[in-house]
Amino acid sequence: MDNKMDSKTLAIEIAKILDKKKAQDVRVLKVESLTVLTDYFVIASGTSTTQVAALADEVDFELSQKGIKPYNTEGFDSKNWVLLDYSNVIVHVFVPNTRTYYDLEHLWADGEPIDISEYLTPDHSL
Repeated sequence: MDNKMDSKTLAIEIAKILDKKKAQDVRVLKVESLTVLTDYFVIASGTSTTQVAALADEVDFELSQKGIKPYNTEGFDSKNWVLLDYSNVIVHVFVPNTRTYYDLEHLWADGEPIDISEYLTPDHSL
Protein backbone atom coordinates (compact mmCIF):
# COMPACT_ATOMS: atom_id res chain seq x y z
CA MET A 1 0.00 0.00 0.00
CA ASP A 2 1.12 3.53 -0.73
CA ASN A 3 2.26 5.15 2.53
CA LYS A 4 0.75 8.46 1.38
CA MET A 5 -2.76 7.18 2.12
CA ASP A 6 -3.71 5.94 5.59
CA SER A 7 -5.81 2.79 5.99
CA LYS A 8 -9.13 4.49 6.70
CA THR A 9 -8.73 6.92 3.80
CA LEU A 10 -7.92 4.01 1.49
CA ALA A 11 -10.94 2.03 2.69
CA ILE A 12 -13.23 5.00 2.07
CA GLU A 13 -11.67 5.60 -1.36
CA ILE A 14 -12.31 1.96 -2.27
CA ALA A 15 -15.92 2.23 -1.07
CA LYS A 16 -16.39 5.30 -3.27
CA ILE A 17 -14.95 3.49 -6.31
CA LEU A 18 -17.27 0.54 -5.72
CA ASP A 19 -20.25 2.83 -5.29
CA LYS A 20 -19.44 4.69 -8.50
CA LYS A 21 -19.59 1.36 -10.35
CA LYS A 22 -22.97 0.57 -8.74
CA ALA A 23 -21.86 -2.01 -6.18
CA GLN A 24 -24.58 -2.99 -3.75
CA ASP A 25 -24.53 -2.94 0.05
CA VAL A 26 -21.05 -1.41 0.38
CA ARG A 27 -19.72 -1.61 3.93
CA VAL A 28 -16.47 -0.79 5.69
CA LEU A 29 -15.50 -2.62 8.89
CA LYS A 30 -12.61 -1.60 11.12
CA VAL A 31 -11.06 -4.88 12.30
CA GLU A 32 -7.57 -3.82 13.38
CA SER A 33 -8.25 -4.62 17.05
CA LEU A 34 -9.41 -8.14 16.10
CA THR A 35 -6.66 -9.34 13.77
CA VAL A 36 -3.10 -8.66 12.69
CA LEU A 37 -4.07 -9.39 9.08
CA THR A 38 -5.50 -5.98 8.20
CA ASP A 39 -7.03 -2.78 9.55
CA TYR A 40 -10.20 -2.62 7.43
CA PHE A 41 -12.47 -4.80 5.35
CA VAL A 42 -14.42 -3.28 2.49
CA ILE A 43 -17.31 -5.59 1.60
CA ALA A 44 -19.62 -5.18 -1.39
CA SER A 45 -21.86 -7.14 -3.72
CA GLY A 46 -22.31 -7.26 -7.46
CA THR A 47 -25.45 -8.56 -9.11
CA SER A 48 -23.58 -11.12 -11.23
CA THR A 49 -20.15 -12.68 -11.62
CA THR A 50 -19.55 -10.27 -14.51
CA GLN A 51 -20.26 -7.27 -12.28
CA VAL A 52 -18.16 -8.70 -9.44
CA ALA A 53 -15.18 -8.93 -11.80
CA ALA A 54 -15.86 -5.44 -13.16
CA LEU A 55 -16.04 -3.97 -9.65
CA ALA A 56 -12.77 -5.59 -8.58
CA ASP A 57 -11.10 -4.58 -11.86
CA GLU A 58 -12.21 -0.97 -11.36
CA VAL A 59 -10.80 -0.84 -7.82
CA ASP A 60 -7.52 -2.28 -9.10
CA PHE A 61 -7.41 0.15 -12.04
CA GLU A 62 -8.32 3.30 -10.07
CA LEU A 63 -5.85 2.58 -7.28
CA SER A 64 -3.06 1.57 -9.67
CA GLN A 65 -3.45 5.03 -11.25
CA LYS A 66 -2.43 6.36 -7.82
CA GLY A 67 0.49 3.94 -7.52
CA ILE A 68 -1.34 1.58 -5.16
CA LYS A 69 -1.20 -2.09 -6.15
CA PRO A 70 -2.69 -5.08 -4.33
CA TYR A 71 -0.28 -7.49 -2.71
CA ASN A 72 -2.51 -10.37 -3.71
CA THR A 73 -5.76 -11.06 -5.52
CA GLU A 74 -7.96 -14.14 -5.43
CA GLY A 75 -11.21 -15.30 -6.95
CA PHE A 76 -10.98 -13.95 -10.48
CA ASP A 77 -11.44 -17.49 -11.82
CA SER A 78 -14.90 -18.10 -10.36
CA LYS A 79 -15.85 -14.45 -9.76
CA ASN A 80 -18.24 -15.45 -6.97
CA TRP A 81 -15.96 -13.85 -4.37
CA VAL A 82 -13.06 -11.67 -5.47
CA LEU A 83 -10.56 -10.55 -2.85
CA LEU A 84 -8.07 -7.71 -3.28
CA ASP A 85 -5.44 -7.54 -0.53
CA TYR A 86 -3.95 -4.09 -0.03
CA SER A 87 -2.36 -5.22 3.27
CA ASN A 88 -4.04 -2.69 5.58
CA VAL A 89 -7.31 -2.91 3.63
CA ILE A 90 -8.80 -6.12 2.24
CA VAL A 91 -11.59 -5.81 -0.33
CA HIS A 92 -14.24 -8.54 -0.63
CA VAL A 93 -16.61 -8.39 -3.61
CA PHE A 94 -19.29 -11.08 -3.73
CA VAL A 95 -22.28 -12.23 -5.69
CA PRO A 96 -25.22 -12.03 -3.25
CA ASN A 97 -25.67 -15.75 -2.48
CA THR A 98 -21.94 -16.19 -1.78
CA ARG A 99 -21.94 -13.12 0.47
CA THR A 100 -24.91 -14.53 2.37
CA TYR A 101 -23.26 -17.95 2.68
CA TYR A 102 -19.96 -16.68 4.09
CA ASP A 103 -21.59 -13.81 6.05
CA LEU A 104 -18.37 -11.93 6.82
CA GLU A 105 -20.32 -9.18 8.55
CA HIS A 106 -21.54 -11.74 11.10
CA LEU A 107 -18.16 -13.47 11.44
CA TRP A 108 -16.51 -10.09 12.07
CA ALA A 109 -19.44 -8.63 14.05
CA ASP A 110 -17.04 -7.37 16.72
CA GLY A 111 -15.51 -5.09 14.10
CA GLU A 112 -16.46 -1.44 14.11
CA PRO A 113 -18.76 -0.46 11.23
CA ILE A 114 -17.59 2.79 9.66
CA ASP A 115 -20.34 5.16 8.56
CA ILE A 116 -19.63 5.80 4.89
CA SER A 117 -23.10 7.08 3.96
CA GLU A 118 -21.82 10.61 3.30
CA TYR A 119 -19.48 9.25 0.62
CA LEU A 120 -21.99 7.08 -1.24
CA THR A 121 -24.98 7.75 -3.42
CA PRO A 122 -28.12 7.34 -1.27
CA ASP A 123 -29.35 4.25 -3.12
CA HIS A 124 -26.11 2.34 -2.45
CA SER A 125 -25.42 3.11 1.21
CA LEU A 126 -26.92 1.60 4.34
